[in-house]
Amino acid sequence: MKLLLVEDQSGMAQSLKQGLEENNIQVDIANNGKIGKELFEQNGYDVIVLDVMMPEISGLELCSYIRSIGNSVPILIISALDNVEDKVIGFEVGGDDYLTKPFAFSEFLARIKALDRRNHAQKNVSRLLNIHDLHINFDNKTIQRNQVNIELTPKEFRLLEYFIKNEGRVLPKQEISENVWDVDFDTGTNVVEVYVNYLRNKLDKGFDKKLIHTKFGVGYVFNPQ
Repeated sequence: MKLLLVEDQSGMAQSLKQGLEENNIQVDIANNGKIGKELFEQNGYDVIVLDVMMPEISGLELCSYIRSIGNSVPILIISALDNVEDKVIGFEVGGDDYLTKPFAFSEFLARIKALDRRNHAQKNVSRLLNIHDLHINFDNKTIQRNQVNIELTPKEFRLLEYFIKNEGRVLPKQEISENVWDVDFDTGTNVVEVYVNYLRNKLDKGFDKKLIHTKFGVGYVFNPQ
């Protein structure tokens, strides 16, 4: 695995690099967002780790840029900012996972490996899918419903993908959180509800047939039948 670490705290960056290399992960370090952007453009990476507060170009700006050019490399955002709103922003700009500082290296490594596994697994799934009037292209991440184009953020697309893989099965919020965000469920946050509502408004609003249903007190179910 080859990883790009964009972190301006040199001590932390070197410590993470050492730990990753001990686990056979090749690491490039950028101590500001501008260098991170240059390295990204010059090399191919399996996973990218971005600190939010960065000189030159912030981690959020770099994440947004990577997604704007259609690159779907897994991105882990690390930050001392731990409010739900901060995490939502991180997911909105295209982050796949969000880890709050300080963190244990074992958890950091586990999340890196999970992102890499997911990325390789997604390359093997069917790239085109039709479910009634919903048409999905997994290669370019485009969606149409009844021939109407629907724009989803990367995290919304990942949520839809998980719903589709579990069609007809009620999914508890904890399971969604652990599989879409790779995070342990925190009952004090409403990130799952926020994103389900985002997705539901885009997929179901204006259509007679609803695809996403709430099972109160249990979770959500994707049921196009």
